[in-house]
Amino acid sequence: MITSSLNAFAKSAIMTSLLALGAAAMAQDLPGKGVKVQPLQSSVAEETFQTLLVSRALEKLGYDVQPIKEIEYATAYVAIANGDGTLIAANWVPLHDDFYKNAGGDAKLWRKGTYSTNALQGYLIDKKTADQYKITSIAQLKDPKIAKLFDTDGDGKADLTGCNPGWGCEAVINHQIQAYKLNDSVRHVQGSYAALMADTISRYRDGKPVLYYTWTPYWVSGVLKPGTDVTWLEVPFSSLPGEQSGTSTKLANGKDYGFVPNTQHIVANKAFADANPAAAKLFELMKLPVGDINAQNLRMRDGEASQTDIARHVDGWIKGHQKTFDGWIQQATAAAK
Repeated sequence: MITSSLNAFAKSAIMTSLLALGAAAMAQDLPGKGVKVQPLQSSVAEETFQTLLVSRALEKLGYDVQPIKEIEYATAYVAIANGDGTLIAANWVPLHDDFYKNAGGDAKLWRKGTYSTNALQGYLIDKKTADQYKITSIAQLKDPKIAKLFDTDGDGKADLTGCNPGWGCEAVINHQIQAYKLNDSVRHVQGSYAALMADTISRYRDGKPVLYYTWTPYWVSGVLKPGTDVTWLEVPFSSLPGEQSGTSTKLANGKDYGFVPNTQHIVANKAFADANPAAAKLFELMKLPVGDINAQNLRMRDGEASQTDIARHVDGWIKGHQKTFDGWIQQATAAAK
C-alpha cells in the first residue's frame, strides 16, 4: 500500500511538472512576452471601453500592457510617434487627420483596418423649438430673434454647447461659425463637455430651448433622442478646415449636417507595429460595432462608470463574442510565426 501510494504521488508530481512545463512553454510561445505596451486615450471616459478591449486582447497575446494614460488628442499622437506611447484606439478619420499628419503621418504612425464605423456628428436643437419656429438650419441663427432663443447668459447670442479645447471638433466648430457668419450671433461654449451637457440636459428637462454639438458613439443621443426629443440642424454648405478642406459633408439622402461620417481606427507607433506583427495584425482585425459602444456608454451615463464597471463591461463583451475574440488572437498569433 505504501508503494502504491508512492507511485500515485510520483505520477501526480510528474503530471504537475508536465503541466507546469506546458504552461511555461505556452508562455514562451506568446508573441508579446516581455514587450511593454502603453495605451493612451483622451479625457473622454467613454473611450475606456474600446481602449480596454484592445488591452485585453494584447494581454492575451502576452504583452505587458500598462494602465491606460489619459492625454489629449494632439499630444497623444505626438507621444505615439515619438515612442512615449504605443497606441490610441480612438483615431477618428477624417476628424483627426490634422493631428495624424502633424505628428509625422505614415512615416511615424501605423494604421490599418477599421475599428468602428458610422460615427456621426453635428448640431442639434430641441424638437419643440425647432417645430415652433421652423428651424432646420444653423444658418437661421444669424437672425438675432432666433439666436436669442438659445441665449443662456443674457448677452443676446445663442449659446452652443461645444467641444473641449484641443479636440478635433473644436477646430471644425470654430471654423464653421466663421464660415457661416455666425460670429455676432453664436457663442461656442467650451469647458468640460460632460459637465456642459449635464447642464444642457437639465435645461431641456426644464422645458427650455437647447443648442449643442454631439457625436456618436456617445451616450448623449441615448438620452436626447434625435427625431423624438431633438433634431439635427443642417448647414448651408460644406465647409471644413485643414486636411478636410474641400470635402463634401453632404449625405447620400441630400442632407448636410456639416460633418462627414467618421470611422474609428487603432493608431500605433510605426516602429512598434513593424517589430510586433502579432499586435499589428490584431489592430488590423479588431472591429467593434458602434451600437455596442453606444450601449456601453449609456450604461456609464446611468451610473456604471467606475473602472471596475467598465472592466466588467469589457469582460462581458468578450464573453458574448468569445468566438470572434478567440479568432482575433489565433490570427494575430499566426502572424508572428
